[in-house]
Amino acid sequence: MNFSDLAPWLAARGFTPERIEPLPGDVSPRRYGRVRLAGGAGAILAYYPEEIREVASRFLRTTELLQSVQVPVPRVLTVDLARGWMLIEDLGEQTLAERRDLDDDAIEPYFRHAAKLGRRIARLPLSALLDDVTNQPWNPPLDGPLLRRELRQTWDAFLLPRGLLGYGEQSRAIEALFDEICARLGAEAAVPCHRDFMARNLIPRSSEEVAVIDHQDLRLGPPRYDLASLLNDTRFPSPRLEAELLAETLGGEAEIESYHRAAAQRTLKAAGTYAKFAERGAPRHLPLIPTTLARALGHLARIPEGAEIAPDLTRLWGPALEAPAH
Repeated sequence: MNFSDLAPWLAARGFTPERIEPLPGDVSPRRYGRVRLAGGAGAILAYYPEEIREVASRFLRTTELLQSVQVPVPRVLTVDLARGWMLIEDLGEQTLAERRDLDDDAIEPYFRHAAKLGRRIARLPLSALLDDVTNQPWNPPLDGPLLRRELRQTWDAFLLPRGLLGYGEQSRAIEALFDEICARLGAEAAVPCHRDFMARNLIPRSSEEVAVIDHQDLRLGPPRYDLASLLNDTRFPSPRLEAELLAETLGGEAEIESYHRAAAQRTLKAAGTYAKFAERGAPRHLPLIPTTLARALGHLARIPEGAEIAPDLTRLWGPALEAPAH
């Protein structure tokens, strides 16, 4: 995709570009460019290839939904769904994960604001996530079977190739553990979830608040899933702040247990995702695996189905905890 080809389209819509700089992507077929417009304003140009064009439609819908509950998201400036082009507000060049200049104290207000936004997302009416015609969810719910498929990827792409499953009874015990975690999460009453509510999808703003990006996968899921994602993916809050946010957000031991269960699934899933990204030629997340896996073990030790096996897994997964995965 040559972004310069879109300059006439932008100009015809009243946005005259002076420069379009392609942005590095990940494994998604979507492509992005940062646009410098005449007069000095900036924007982000997104291109959705035909095979994922419905994602652009979902982005428009979730933009409206999140704006309706005062969750800051990029404004859509102009769009051509037929050709998969979209111009959106540029909220900044660095995500919260990339702001390494922020120490634990400086990053705290952003985490607190994000947790507040997560609660707003969860309060969206369930009907808002249903298709107007079919009355079915327009994104597959993050239910027990889908959560389990995510851990199957971790099994196949990360644990099995690195010899981290043990043998015989031990391997079967890990499989049973994954089954139970996902079944218990899937049995909870679902709420709207961003699905990837993490530091890589939050943009810090000067008011010590954040805006939310990459929200087109909004769907129903476990009630503590977004909080688990926020506190356990890529950039981690201090233990003190994590404890305070749990105390402010959760209501009792059952919800705290649910949080640790969701965090165990999320961190295990993330380790597999990072390994899968590397298989597809994007290895930059591999250094995140040791810390992410260590957090998974910590959460497993806090839930009934994981407490007994967690020490064995700590020994079994020791090599993956000590050095970056390659």
